[in-house]
Amino acid sequence: MSIYFYGCITMDGYLADKNHNLDWLYQTGTTEETDYENFYNNMDITIMGKRTFHELEKSEVSEEIYPTTKNYVFTHSGTLPLKGFIPVNCGAAEFVRQLDRDKNIWIIGGNTILAPLLDEDLVDCMILQIAPVLLGDGIPLFSQKEGRKRFALKEVKKYGPFAELVYVRA
Repeated sequence: MSIYFYGCITMDGYLADKNHNLDWLYQTGTTEETDYENFYNNMDITIMGKRTFHELEKSEVSEEIYPTTKNYVFTHSGTLPLKGFIPVNCGAAEFVRQLDRDKNIWIIGGNTILAPLLDEDLVDCMILQIAPVLLGDGIPLFSQKEGRKRFALKEVKKYGPFAELVYVRA
């Protein structure tokens, strides 16, 4: 099993603004300008939080998003309004440990999902796309408990306005 975080943040490390909006991202560029499609084609499972799921619901093509992966959403709700998304109500690390060991897992947005996985040293690769935006305040990517985590820089790429840093667990 390999666990990946793949996502875009601002230069000052935020996933969203303080109101959980992603306007800054949509105004900066699109996934077509990145290696997103190739990355997604190598994933078997997606895991996201409820706020990330709500962002997907806003999309005009929400029924077509993530068609080839098994998609889990951490939520207290027992059902979800989109087909192909499965609600989960337990701890992120506990859940991930139960998944098939031969699968590639993509953690999509959400420091509440990422933090416990980092705390348990379960993240194998972090692909961070940096947008040329400073928010000054917002929802940070990293909120794990205090503790040093080492990653090794594997690759640096440029896609349009985005810098992409690929880190692997050291």
